[in-house]
Formats: sequence, C-alpha cells, structure tokens
Amino acid sequence: MGGEPAIDEVDLLRAHEYHLLALLLGRTPNAELLARLAGLEGDASPLGQAHAALAQAAAASDPAALEREFFDLFIGIGRGELIPYASYYLTGFLHERPLAGVREDMAALGIERAEHVHDPEDHLAILCEIMAGLASGRFDAGPAAGRQFFCRHLEPWAERFFRDLEQAASTPFYRSVGRVGRLFMAIEARAFAMDAEDVSTGAELRPAG
Repeated sequence: MGGEPAIDEVDLLRAHEYHLLALLLGRTPNAELLARLAGLEGDASPLGQAHAALAQAAAASDPAALEREFFDLFIGIGRGELIPYASYYLTGFLHERPLAGVREDMAALGIERAEHVHDPEDHLAILCEIMAGLASGRFDAGPAAGRQFFCRHLEPWAERFFRDLEQAASTPFYRSVGRVGRLFMAIEARAFAMDAEDVSTGAELRPAG
C-alpha cells in the first residue's frame, strides 16, 4: 500500500516535546492546558523526572499568577527579565544576524511565518515549533534538515536560555519549564552530535576488494 512514510516513534516523541516547549514559551497556559499538563507522566530518567515535576507544578498553579510571571519574565515594561530571541542571546541586540539566518533557512525549507504571529522568527517558541514540524515530517524536508536547523539556530544558545529560565523563575511551574527545556536541549545536542559522528565515520568506510 502507498501513502506517507511512517514517522519513527522517537521522532514523534521529539516533535511532541518541541511542540510543548513552543506552547509554554509562546503564551501563558490557561486552565485547560494546565489540566492537560497535570496529566503528564514521568519515568526514572532525568527528563522523565522533570516531566513529573512539571505535572505537579501545573496541578498546583493558578493561571492568573502564571500570567503575571509570564509577563514579568518574557515581556515586562520595556523588556522582560529574559529575552527569548537568538539574536539577543548571541549578540546582545535584537534583529541581528541570527534572525537573518533563521529567515534564510526558513525560506530554503519553504516554511513561512503564520500571519497571526508577530514575533521575529528567532523567538525560541517559533524555533521549537519549526523543530516540531521537522521532527514530525509536517515540513517536507530531508532527514538532515532537523540536525542542521538545530545546530545553527538552537544549539548555540537554547540550553543556556532554559538554564537562565530555571534560575530566574519565581514559581515552580516556570522553573520546571526551564528544567525540561534544558535537559531536552542537552539530549538533542548529544543525539545530533552522535549522528554527525556516524555520518563522518560512514563516509570514511570503503568496500573491501
């Protein structure tokens, strides 16, 4: 039978993780989302334990309090405590070369910013949503596209941002978001590094004879 090629289960889990981070960085969670997050289950791994902590924090959180903290962290009066843009983290200024690089790669991949989105494309929520689309196959790109996009646009700064979020947050909820993001970015970086090593090693092999 024909049809779309099956997506690897690990890639689907990666896509869900990226989509979750995009949601939590893009807007304040409402009561419905908090209820869904409260149902997250963890395992014995560090990331699984971080999921369990996020679920516990979501179950105990007040949407109004999280709305205030989201504003203080990411928006603020003039600017928030944290500025979730690649340009700022990498250069100290907004709308710099990292943003141009994201736009170049989005154009090459045929990805357009949604009309209702007004943030520059190097916002971490947007970058995570792009990675979700690449991991799930929603964007029609080759198998190496996710690794290239991650290495260019997330690896240089995203783990550091999540570590800063973990330390700056005043509520258990956003500390848990920072922990989940920090651990997941580290896992992705290690996995893509191993993929690159495998590709490099394979290129050096030659058939006998």
